[in-house]
Amino acid sequence: MAKRKPLEELSSEELYQIAREREEQERMQEEESRRAQVQALREERRALVARHRSELAALDRQIRALGGRAAGGRGGRSGGNLSQVVLNAVAEAGQISTSDLRAQLEAAGANVKNLSQTLAYLKRTGRLKTKGRGVYAVA
Repeated sequence: MAKRKPLEELSSEELYQIAREREEQERMQEEESRRAQVQALREERRALVARHRSELAALDRQIRALGGRAAGGRGGRSGGNLSQVVLNAVAEAGQISTSDLRAQLEAAGANVKNLSQTLAYLKRTGRLKTKGRGVYAVA
């Protein structure tokens, strides 16, 4: 390790270089500290999500044990899965017109705002077929 000159003997350029090196060291320490904090927070988040999932699974088991239907695994979707509700309604009827389907779903309390898009999606994915204009059947 090279011996440094006493502070009084350093030139302004040497002092400036030492100051820049010190600033770089401090910046690196702050960056490392920030990375460690971020990593700790990520680990805490993972643990929280895991605990949340296990608690939800326990609640779902209790609901099913009582004969109820537990919420779907997708989460964040309110109003249920319209595609599945439409498929069930069409399967029950055999074939059904769009207006009859809309009336049936509204009576059941389903949100039918996107019914036409849902029907198009189900037809495109091959789960429904058309029997005529506005008449659908399960494929």
